[in-house]
Amino acid sequence: MPSEIAQIADFSQLRYAQCWEDADLLLAALELQPGQVGLAIAAAGDNVMAMLSRAPSRLIAVDFNPAQIASLELRVAAYRVLAHPELLLLLGSRPALVRADKPHPRWLLYQRCRPHLSLSAQQFWDQRLPLLQQGLGHIGKFERYLALFRRFILPQVHSAAAIRRMLRGGSRAERDRFYAEVWDTWRWRSLFRLFFSRPLLGRLGRDPSFFRYADTDVADHLLARARYACTVLNPAENPYLQWIGTGQHLTALPYALRPENFAAIRANLDCLEWHGLALEDFLAQWSGPAIDCFNLSNIFEYMSLSNYQQLLRQIIQSSRPGSRLVYWNLFVPRQRPLELAAALRPLTDLAQTLTQQDKAFFYRALILEEVTATATND
Repeated sequence: MPSEIAQIADFSQLRYAQCWEDADLLLAALELQPGQVGLAIAAAGDNVMAMLSRAPSRLIAVDFNPAQIASLELRVAAYRVLAHPELLLLLGSRPALVRADKPHPRWLLYQRCRPHLSLSAQQFWDQRLPLLQQGLGHIGKFERYLALFRRFILPQVHSAAAIRRMLRGGSRAERDRFYAEVWDTWRWRSLFRLFFSRPLLGRLGRDPSFFRYADTDVADHLLARARYACTVLNPAENPYLQWIGTGQHLTALPYALRPENFAAIRANLDCLEWHGLALEDFLAQWSGPAIDCFNLSNIFEYMSLSNYQQLLRQIIQSSRPGSRLVYWNLFVPRQRPLELAAALRPLTDLAQTLTQQDKAFFYRALILEEVTATATND
């Protein structure tokens, strides 16, 4: 059956053009080893690419949104045929030098990738060439929402010089002082709370149905996490914060885009397969080997507790003792229910340590759980 959220939200569009989950944490939590089998929610594809760097024998990407599968396909093609600087240009991490007498550089890069796409992905991207010229990483619904914040809210609060100064980071003491004395104004807090309120975030950035099971104050949570990212963490090392503030990656890149990881990802592209299915449907038909690790994004926030528990049982039955599950809590708390205590144990200490380092700072917690037995009591 279709995923619960797919029955109430529109998934005909590209919701995420980037992965807003920290792959450094993901890889540290999963401990994916060469030759193992991994599964990931495809999302935009960045963290699927990150997992490929660990040389699995098989990596399965699953997503019921065809637009997200098209995003993954284009990334795979880009890693296959482009040089690393060209990849950054296509995604928008680096600016394009546009000349009136020449085709747009990103159009030329897309034309090189296009033969390596499926027909459906070609049709998807051919219809979006003007958007693609902005950079692939800009064109998801969530990224367009962040662009509104960058273009219309931030300039009402801080000057371009202040934004650049914040993103330069500095020592912890310097970051704390700058945030307290310059950044944390009444205007900043007020406009932030307005823009990231549940109604606006639901309508413009995500989907109102995504908050179906949320009972937290969305804006206050995000404001507290933004303060954490600007002070406890170093903005100079944070690609997610840099993109929000400037629309580019300045002094930091996500794991999958770092030059030192490019060759390993390219070398393992043939280990990847993707399926346009809900995870529930994929696992129901899975007859392959036990899966060693699961990158589950934050999909459990969008389903009821009973559906969450049912999907956990499917995951456990597709795994082996020692398999690991990683997922994120944003607004809805989800963690192993007591009913599955005999089959799944939380690795709480490591998860909490990693959460404190999370450069994709929106999240309440990273959840890390390990399978101890593959039989569950229904």
